Amino acid sequence: MTLSNRDLAELLWEASEQERDHRRRALRRAGRAAMLWPEEAAAVASAGRSLTELPAVGPWVAHQINAWLEDPPQIPDPPEARRGFLTMSEARAALDADPRWERGVRGDLQVHTTHSDGRYPLEEVVAAAADRGYEYVGITDHSVGLPIANGMSEERLRSQGLEIDLLNARLEADGARIRVLRSIEMNLSPQGEGDMSAASLAELDLVLGAFHSKLRGTEDQTERYLAAVRNPTVHVLAHPTTRRFGSRLGLRADWGRVFEEAARLDKAVEIDCSLARQDLNVELAEIARDAGVRISIGTDAHYLHELDTMDLGLGTAAIAGIAPERVLNLLSADALRDWAAGVRGS
Repeated sequence: MTLSNRDLAELLWEASEQERDHRRRALRRAGRAAMLWPEEAAAVASAGRSLTELPAVGPWVAHQINAWLEDPPQIPDPPEARRGFLTMSEARAALDADPRWERGVRGDLQVHTTHSDGRYPLEEVVAAAADRGYEYVGITDHSVGLPIANGMSEERLRSQGLEIDLLNARLEADGARIRVLRSIEMNLSPQGEGDMSAASLAELDLVLGAFHSKLRGTEDQTERYLAAVRNPTVHVLAHPTTRRFGSRLGLRADWGRVFEEAARLDKAVEIDCSLARQDLNVELAEIARDAGVRISIGTDAHYLHELDTMDLGLGTAAIAGIAPERVLNLLSADALRDWAAGVRGS
């Protein structure tokens, strides 16, 4: 049996429970990092390379992993909150098998800045997106109803918009390829209602709607989601299930019905690429595929390095068999704006 990076992540996590202090921390760091290793550790070892080439793997952790690779133990059954998450190596394998995805992606549609709870200012975030070859980036800072994330008031949203307009003018004058989409991650109430006026939202290129409260209920939430996709100000249902790796299962709904309603309204549902979310996962992305709904992919980046998790979202779409033409990120900026304007006017 060859151990995958996913297997090793679980073994590292389990081993951390038997250690204390710095060893426990080292194992847990490696367990998290294993989900993002770009190649399989087993392949690195079989090529005679040192496992210390992999992020968060020092000599002691490498020794432990090599022992498992040489004599594979029984893999622990992960708790439900850690199931159904792709590793970066799995995503990379899918993208290498179908290069259309990486060739076609034009932008990232969920990114945060210091205007809410992101860690870098607007210009640095846009420069990092430009370094990745993007044609556009959606700046989706949080709205006023999420004060824990420094959510923006309508006045602050307007001020950010002016800053974005000035930056876009400067980028165009400099001959830069990238443009900034004025966007927002709007907080939705459990009834699917937003917290910003329709007039303020009408000034934006793209509105993501997301739930951030009452996220641990186990009862069916289909009506809540139907209300969200029917909200006329929302273009994209962001991180739909609200799950979190290792800590929250996410909400339950008749997803086929929700996605079919979104498709009827020509709305989109998101694949959030964050390692902690991967929401939609592959299973739900397959249901979305069958419903014919549009897909939006966003890294949900709060740090610049998190922009690199785009491959997890693209890999999810590729594995699920999503048609590339249904993915917003593969549209030109003009086509994306035209779609959003059509949704708003319908």
